This record gives sequence, C-alpha cells and structure tokens, in this order.
Amino acid sequence: MDMISDGIYNLIIFALAIYVGYHVVWNVTPALHTPLMAVTNAISAIVIVGAMLAAALTVTPLGKTMGTLAVALAAVNVFGGFLVTRRMLEMFKKKAPKAAAGEKH
Repeated sequence: MDMISDGIYNLIIFALAIYVGYHVVWNVTPALHTPLMAVTNAISAIVIVGAMLAAALTVTPLGKTMGTLAVALAAVNVFGGFLVTRRMLEMFKKKAPKAAAGEKH
C-alpha cells in the first residue's frame, strides 16, 4: 500500500481553498463587502506581525530578504484595503444638496 505524499495533500488543500474562497467572495451581498474588507485588513495586519517575526528570527540573508518582502507586500495590501474601504464607505454618504442655478456664492 503506497502512502500519499505531503505534496499531494497540500495540493488538495490548496485546490479546496481556491474553490471555497471563490464561492465565499462571489456570493457576498453588496451590503457585506465593506465589513468583509475590514476583516481582510485585520488578517493582513496579523500577516505583517508574522512577517516581522519571520524577518527578525531568521539567520540567513535569504530569510531576512523574504521576511522583509513579506512585510512590504502585506503593508501594501493593508494600505490598499483601507483605501478601498474608505471609497466604499463614501458611496453610502448622503450627497449635499446642489445650489440653485441662479444663486451666487
């Protein structure tokens, strides 16, 4: 009886994560997109903490470089997520009434 390698298990988990992620993201109602982005930003912030630990605790130059790259990419992800969340929240604000055409300011 042959044993299934760890790589096959990892590939199956990766494929299932893609499938579940696709259905979770595409079936979210528009009203829940902003809270979902906020949670995504929180997860990315946790990734930044983990990446900083990885960069600090590694000994090899490759490990330090990869940890620093992970911190930079996660920071870009958090910053972009906050920008998208801000723009989405602005869509829900009420617009100021327009002044009448004949009035001068």
